[in-house]
Amino acid sequence: MITLVTGGARSGKSRFAESIYKDTLDVVYIATSKVTDNEMAERINLHRESRPKEWRTYEGNYELQNAVGEEKNYFLDCITVLTSNIMFDISKDVEYIDYDLQNKIENTIIEELKALIDKVREKDYDLVLVTNEVGDSIVPEHHISRVFRDIQGRINQRIASISDQVYLVCCGIPVKIK
Repeated sequence: MITLVTGGARSGKSRFAESIYKDTLDVVYIATSKVTDNEMAERINLHRESRPKEWRTYEGNYELQNAVGEEKNYFLDCITVLTSNIMFDISKDVEYIDYDLQNKIENTIIEELKALIDKVREKDYDLVLVTNEVGDSIVPEHHISRVFRDIQGRINQRIASISDQVYLVCCGIPVKIK
């Protein structure tokens, strides 16, 4: 079962997504964040402390399918950070991200996620993916921000289309939309 959970920042999406595996100990937490400053280090530490100690952690943005082992349950938090990290890995030396480069970025991210999803499906395991809904706000002023929003929106659509179920979380309340 592939489950996608989306919502805005601080909507409660991660808390709801983690609750899907309540009382489940054979879970692999796929963490996509990188320590870039003290604030991010603190956020990562809070996330580590909030999940069960028995859950195995796989940290990374590439080769996500390598996280799949003998455990039957997988949790990726979050696609939005994955998108940001891969986008900046690929575009770090350019100021303008043209449509060809946007497609390269998007396809790289989709290939990573698809390889993970395919491996989980092949083994008949479960995967919960968390992502941010980034299209419910104003149009960003800066080019890079608009490109990020557009890529993330398309990735969310593509992953939702191949997920078995999709939840939108608003004000801590999950609503099943697929």
